[in-house]
Formats: sequence, structure tokens, C-alpha cells
Amino acid sequence: MLIRKPRGWALPEAAATPEDRFHGRRLLLKGLAAGPMLLAGAPRLARAAAEDVDPTADLYPVARNPRYQLDDRLPELTDEGIATRFNNFYEFGLHKQIAEAAQALQIRPWTVTFDGMVEKEQTLEVDDLIRSMPLEERIYRLRCVETWSMVVPWSGFPLAALVDLARPLGGATYLRMESFLDPGMAPGQEQTSYPWPYVEGLTMAEATNELAFIATGLYGKPLPRQSGAPLRLVVPWKYGFKSIKSIVRFTFTDQRPVGFWEQIQGGEYGFWANVNPDVPHPRWSQATEAPLGGPGKVSTVLFNGYQQFVADLYQGLEHEELYK
Repeated sequence: MLIRKPRGWALPEAAATPEDRFHGRRLLLKGLAAGPMLLAGAPRLARAAAEDVDPTADLYPVARNPRYQLDDRLPELTDEGIATRFNNFYEFGLHKQIAEAAQALQIRPWTVTFDGMVEKEQTLEVDDLIRSMPLEERIYRLRCVETWSMVVPWSGFPLAALVDLARPLGGATYLRMESFLDPGMAPGQEQTSYPWPYVEGLTMAEATNELAFIATGLYGKPLPRQSGAPLRLVVPWKYGFKSIKSIVRFTFTDQRPVGFWEQIQGGEYGFWANVNPDVPHPRWSQATEAPLGGPGKVSTVLFNGYQQFVADLYQGLEHEELYK
């Protein structure tokens, strides 16, 4: 593959979001056309999982919380074979069929650090952390900025429970989250045009909202590597790039974090990233979405349909575009 070195004044090609990757319908059709091939590869992933049993596997499945369920707009779960084989994970490559490459992610040993504006900084083993949390299953819609979507059953715990564990100081107004950094394990991190490691952030009000969730499992099993094992943020009212994968650090701060994609192209991927059909991406409309495995396009709705949970978080922010 030819790799071009960008000029100093240009956004690096590898850092830009390619239109042919991010144009929803074309991307979806490619993904669905590859569906049989993706499912055919599932046995190989299953064998890999069997050889590397997650130490928390005995915890799943967990009880489903009936407050977060399917609805009339998207009434069916996305097929597991599609949802777990159609992924973004740039640390391991730029293509969607990243599941096999992502098996190189070494998820044990794994520690999680809490630092910044907290009563006491601490580092915990991930298994101890997961076992100390109130695990439940929630069905959430996920809307990608690329205009595809899915509906999946996440297992995990409220982010608010983790905030309580960290005991932040009163002056902390933001939560900064950071993924792993290991170019030897994740070849995508050798690309210096990206600002590794992956970083994302929320306001403390967002982080403690009842919808904010730390996923540790999916479809009644431990979270697959390609889906962000062992800890992944899920904020279903925001575009998917906010849901940072494979988290190793939670930092409490009074400074607004600048996320991975915001650093690359702040004019397209901003801090808020709230799903808003009335605010188009600079290169495509966000008015509709294409559910993976579904019959066709459906209309996108504000906050991905979670207005009742989050609309009050953004009162007084009318001067900021909710997309950005």
C-alpha cells in the first residue's frame, strides 16, 4: 500500500476521515455485503476466545435492567455476528473488518488508574474493579457519526458508580478518559499522524447522568477485544466516537479535555458530539441512519431518542452547536 507523507500545512491523509469510509450508505452496503464472510470467520474468533478465557467470564450473563429496552423505532437487536464483526478500532487498522486483527489486544494484566482532582490517586486491577461494581445489562442504540447504527445489549455498570469510587474533588468539572498506548501490540499506533493514545472527555454532569455506562460485556458474554475490552465507555445519546475503548485512565480535571478526533479535525468532530439530525456533518447529512442488518434507512432523532434522560444537561448551551 502506498503511504504518502502529508505536507506540513495539510491534514495528514491517515488522520482525515475518508469520505468513502464515512459515507453512511455506501459503507453500510459494503458491510452488509460482507456479512456472510464475517459470520464465516466467527468460528476462528470463537476458538481464540476459548483459548483465552476472560477471568470475569463467570459473571455473565447479568440481569437485564428493564428501564433500558427496545422501542418501536428500532425494535430488534442487531445480529451479534454483525455487531461484533463491523467495528472501528484504529489502533489495529483503518478497515471495518478489524475483529481478527484486534485479537492481538492483550487484556490481562490490565490496570485502571484514577488520578487528577481526586481525594487519593489509585490504580486497580481491572478484575477487582469489575467484580466490585453493580453489573447489569442495558439495551442501547448506538449511532455512529458515519450514519450507520445498531442496537445491542451491553453488560456493565453506571459510570456514576465509578465516579463514586474515584471520589473526585468538588472543583473537578470534567472527566478525561484515556486508552492504552502500546505500538508494539497495536500497529496502528505506529502512525505518528494520529495523536495517540485515544482520549475522550465528558462534563461531570454527563459522566454522572444515568445513561453513561461502562461496558464490560456484550450479548451476555465478556466484552470482545474488537468492541473495546476490557472497559469501554457507552454514551448512547452521543456519536459513537465518544465511546472510548479499552480505557486505562480516568482523570478528573477542571480543564475541558480535547478528544482524539477533535485534535485531528476539530471542525468536524467536537467535544459535545450529541446526535442531532438537524446539524449535518460538513461532508454529509445526519438526518437519516442505516441500521446494520436492517431493511433500510430510518430517520435519526435528537439525542438518538434519549431526550428524556439528557436534554436538561444542555440548557443554557444554545450558543454551542450540539454536534460540536
